[in-house]
Amino acid sequence: MSTSYDRPLDANEGPDGTTGWGPPGSPPPAAAPEDASRPSSLPHRLWRGRPEDPRWARPALLGLLAATLLLYLYDLSASGYANSFYSAAVQAGSKSWKALFFGSLDAGNAITVDKPPASLWPMELSVRIFGLNSWAILAPEVLMGVATVAVVYAAVRRRSGPAAGLLAGAVLALTPVAALMFRFDNPDAMLALLMSGACYLVVRALEDGRTRWLVWAGAAIGLAFLAKTLQAFLILPPLAVVYAVCAPVPLKKRLGQLAAATLALVVAGGWWVAIVELWPAASRPYIGGSQHNSFLELTFGYNGFGRLSGEETGSVGGGGGPGGGAGGGMWGETGWSRMFDSEVGGQISWLLPAALILLVAGLVATRRFRRTSVTRGALLVWGGSLVTTMVVFSYMAGIFHQYYTVALAPYLAAVIGMGAGLLWERRGQVWAALVLAASVVAAAAWGYVLLHRTPAYLPWLKWLVLIGGLVAALGLIFAGRLTRPLALGAAALALVAALAGPTAYTLSTVDSAHEGSIPTAGPAGASMMGFGGGRGPGGGGRTGGARGGFGGGRMPGQQGQQGQQNQQGQQGIPGGGQGMPGGRNGNGFPGLGGDFAGGFPGGAREGAGGAGGMGGLLNGANVGSAAKALLKKDASRYTWVAASIGSQNAASYQLATGDPVMAIGGFNGTDPSPTLAQFKKYVTDGRIHYFIDGGGMGGGTGQGGEGAGRGGDSGTGSQISSWVQGNFKKVTAGSATFYDLTQRTGN
Repeated sequence: MSTSYDRPLDANEGPDGTTGWGPPGSPPPAAAPEDASRPSSLPHRLWRGRPEDPRWARPALLGLLAATLLLYLYDLSASGYANSFYSAAVQAGSKSWKALFFGSLDAGNAITVDKPPASLWPMELSVRIFGLNSWAILAPEVLMGVATVAVVYAAVRRRSGPAAGLLAGAVLALTPVAALMFRFDNPDAMLALLMSGACYLVVRALEDGRTRWLVWAGAAIGLAFLAKTLQAFLILPPLAVVYAVCAPVPLKKRLGQLAAATLALVVAGGWWVAIVELWPAASRPYIGGSQHNSFLELTFGYNGFGRLSGEETGSVGGGGGPGGGAGGGMWGETGWSRMFDSEVGGQISWLLPAALILLVAGLVATRRFRRTSVTRGALLVWGGSLVTTMVVFSYMAGIFHQYYTVALAPYLAAVIGMGAGLLWERRGQVWAALVLAASVVAAAAWGYVLLHRTPAYLPWLKWLVLIGGLVAALGLIFAGRLTRPLALGAAALALVAALAGPTAYTLSTVDSAHEGSIPTAGPAGASMMGFGGGRGPGGGGRTGGARGGFGGGRMPGQQGQQGQQNQQGQQGIPGGGQGMPGGRNGNGFPGLGGDFAGGFPGGAREGAGGAGGMGGLLNGANVGSAAKALLKKDASRYTWVAASIGSQNAASYQLATGDPVMAIGGFNGTDPSPTLAQFKKYVTDGRIHYFIDGGGMGGGTGQGGEGAGRGGDSGTGSQISSWVQGNFKKVTAGSATFYDLTQRTGN
């Protein structure tokens, strides 16, 4: 492995002249001389790369990025609008600049999504240019994925050389949950890119102590806050502590630089918050996810500390419901093993044991280095971010979805690249060779376990991974004594064994369509808690059906019926599988009674009962041509062509018609917006044409009658639904049922 640097290292890197990359006393490698006869044109520089890199480095990087781009673009349109909740907001922002700024779900600006809007902006600008289609929405996410791979490569290359950088980039690109979320329209793609950029910039600051790098890092985290609020702050403690301890400038200056970075963070993330909070509430959309129309409440409650404690007012089941609490509940078991269990393991944990081994080994190897060692500082930046985020995810008692773990992927990849590079340089030392071999055994053994969880999927692969890993580990033990070709052969076999499992899951992921609110990566059975996964070869069902939710089957111990009353005669959920009385079922999901087909009901159907997955909470409705034609008629006369309880159903109709649809109660149907009085005024003013019957959660009307309220439900949806049913004419279009708010039948 050839090591390269952007600046010479000196004895400060380690004691007694140790640079951290060769035997003690070895000098840093000299830059390769440039051929004066070659032109220095831009194409040449792009192809050749940095002069200190070997000639194969830049072409290899370009090949990695091109392969990642092609992999992530493959059959991209199969996912349609992916998460229709965010796609509807993108559609709204492409028509209304006000909706774009606030992150409104509809161009009428009734309510926002339950996140800040930064992650929507690239997609909205793309749709403004290319029109509303799957590619225009999802291609920006793909580009952010490729950019994240490039950032991780650049960060690792600076300290460990291009070979280690390529390894890190490949690990990231082939992580199943990364392949999922860099092809999806949730905020996590932008978050991962900005968090990776922040780590890269902090390492740059550790190299030369320049304030500008740290300020840019603060700005990156501030922008990440505008993508996914407080999750962006998870890595602040390790970044701040590492810089405060390891930066090559006096302590007083370090503290001043951290203060400047904090100011940059506040400015980059706070300007939008300040505008929203100061803007008159009556002339902006309601802040979705909050109970009092406040973004600060959303930030620190539902999207903030509530995620840690489980006290999430307005969430599914209500704040502080039975789903919260340490040890498990609605969102799965908490604890140190969470990242490895059947719900999450196949998404992210393939190389996690190896990464932790390499992190510890790297810190041991650099223990005698001086305080300002950039090698150790880089390990602490990326490793600290990995461990901190992993611990928070493992123990958070509130809403947790498997795809959140994409945040770990860049940190994990960087630690793998740096740690492997560091030990490979020292492979002649017995301890380094043994630890390197141990990391390969850990990756192979854990890969075998994960593949064994899906026994019907490539059953031979687990044996290839296990046997190949053991053979490679044996070769690596003696790598320092073998000829270079044999040592490289052992390393290549180790890479194949370690990456075969995640690569197979990644290929399954990109070969499947993914829709709904909670997608999961990998083949059927890879995640036992996925609601609304994917479909297609190896994937899950499109909306949590036969191959989707709960790893392609039912919730454990469940036998379901779709869209019907359950065996106990409980009320049906609009478009869902069974009723949701206020009780708690045997699977730890508050308010979910009865039986479910495929976990949550799959197979969305048209109209009022067409809410796929948990009554419209996880996916929306299939909108038929008759319903679309009804809503399109005279649409220009109304601010909203229709109103529906819950955002997913509203999003489905909005995407089908291209016209604004009001989402009563926001995503969960629990936001008190609009109030009954406000809704009545909208109707009196002639601003809403239709009310969609059975619009989803939060008090909509299901097949068995009015849906039961949930903990934390304001009752607004039920009140509006009852008022509409008692006062307006019911009309049907295909199998969908509407109420015409321009034709009264009562007082």
